Amino acid sequence: MGVRIYGALLLLPLLLASGATAAEPEQPALPASGGGAGSNSSGGGTGTGVNSNSVLVALLDSHYTELAELVEKALLLQALEDAVGRGNVTIFAPRNEALEHDLDPEFRRFLLEPRNLKSLQQLLLFHVVPARLHAGSSSWPASPSTHPTLSGEHLELAGGEGEAPMRVGTAAVMRANAVVRPDGVIHGIERLLVPRSVQEDFNRRRSLADISAVLPTGAPEVDPRTHRLKKPAPPVPPGAPPVLPIWDAMAPGPSIAPAPAPGPGSGKHHFDGHSQVKDFIQTLLLYGGYNELADILVNLTSLATEMGRLVSEGYVLTVLAPNDEAMARLTTDQLSEPGSPENILYYHMIPEYQTEESMYNAVRRFGKVRYDTLRLPHKVTAREADGSVKFGHGEGSAYLFDPDIYTDGRISVQGIDAVLFPPQDTPNGGSGSSGTASTAPARKAPAVTGTAKSKLRRGQ
Repeated sequence: MGVRIYGALLLLPLLLASGATAAEPEQPALPASGGGAGSNSSGGGTGTGVNSNSVLVALLDSHYTELAELVEKALLLQALEDAVGRGNVTIFAPRNEALEHDLDPEFRRFLLEPRNLKSLQQLLLFHVVPARLHAGSSSWPASPSTHPTLSGEHLELAGGEGEAPMRVGTAAVMRANAVVRPDGVIHGIERLLVPRSVQEDFNRRRSLADISAVLPTGAPEVDPRTHRLKKPAPPVPPGAPPVLPIWDAMAPGPSIAPAPAPGPGSGKHHFDGHSQVKDFIQTLLLYGGYNELADILVNLTSLATEMGRLVSEGYVLTVLAPNDEAMARLTTDQLSEPGSPENILYYHMIPEYQTEESMYNAVRRFGKVRYDTLRLPHKVTAREADGSVKFGHGEGSAYLFDPDIYTDGRISVQGIDAVLFPPQDTPNGGSGSSGTASTAPARKAPAVTGTAKSKLRRGQ
């Protein structure tokens, strides 16, 4: 009898422990701090490495499909798993319509570009607060207050009492407590939240259509004869005769039939140089392989404006455009000095209208031709080599391998495969003399590859 009682006493703790283990799954607990988010990374049906009842899994399976797709494209699953593992989170999810139709197409294209991955991550993390903010409870602030987000920037929350709507930044909460889980909550909001850092980054890479914003539109004009402000022209009533004579209105412009440029200062400033500069930059982007040059021209607004002013005054330009591979070889030291990008590009602009055919005929006839550049007083030397036109000397030379990318009678763009420097500014520090050119290894013209738009080089 004593043996039975003693054995029962030994089995009692084991029964209690097994009963507690069996009852544990009925109460889902928060993931443990530090390792809860990655404990199931090797297994599990969701593939996210979190508990199947997690708010992160609920986001991926919810009807906020556009936001979930952006999270996957931004490679943020691991970061959100770590945040969920550290504690409760609150996710403000924009509705699908706000991301599909209401979002600016230029801004959406900016977010999906691979080089802007950091901006997309900052934008999405701006929608996640590392705290549980449950609507209808004391955790949601009644008066406006700021809360830190996973992006490092603060988000303002307000509302929740009386008739005041709940707001998150500039967006209203459409579906409060849309998804509630033990480790977080999801609120549906009406629009996307854009942090200041992402907006500034987008403004720096603004659309090409905004290049005209550098012009003082609407600024008062001064009459140079009387030194008084010009009065704006009165509006033309409907049905009134045209302000310009009918012959001037029907005269062909450069976009219809490019004519020889009038001399500088002739008074015939009817060429819209700024539109033509935007057109040739847009052509570089559509052509492909010249994105770095286009990006510099867009961000260096003074240079683009100067080119537009020259064309408007009757000048013509030939741009020797280095491709992306050539621009990638530029070092930080070559671009760090003030005005370095402008000086480099000024040396690639010839104040003449030259095509691939005219340049090739010139070097074939004269052997060597020296063209003036906008970086006075430096000139760029051209000669015939390997059936093409070769600019510069020795290692600092470049071949014309992408001819006539853009030709409109005012601006001519010729693609080259290296960045040119004046003789005293060569990257290796040489003077560009004949001795240096003779000791430099000979460079072969690159093979013509790419789309059907590329023309075969002469002599090939």
